[in-house]
Amino acid sequence: MLELRPNCECCDKDLPPETMDALICTFECTFCADCAANVLGGVCPNCSGNFSARPIRPAAMLNKHPASTKRVLKAEGCGPARKAA
Repeated sequence: MLELRPNCECCDKDLPPETMDALICTFECTFCADCAANVLGGVCPNCSGNFSARPIRPAAMLNKHPASTKRVLKAEGCGPARKAA
C-alpha cells in the first residue's frame, strides 16, 4: 500500500493526503511540485526516476488506511537540477 508521506523530502513542506501538489517516484520518494520541477528538474535525486502525481486516497479509506506520519527529509539537502550531458 502506498505510504502517503506527509512532507516534501527537499523543502519539508507539508503535503497532506488530499493535496494535488505531491509528486512521487516509483520508490515513493515524495516531493512538492515546486521542488520537483524547479530544484530537481523532474528527476528523483534518490533513484534517478521520474515523478508522477501522488494519488488521492478517499477519506473513507484514510480512516481504514491512514497516511504515514513519518517525515523524510534529505539531510544533505537537495541540490540543483542535474544537467543532461
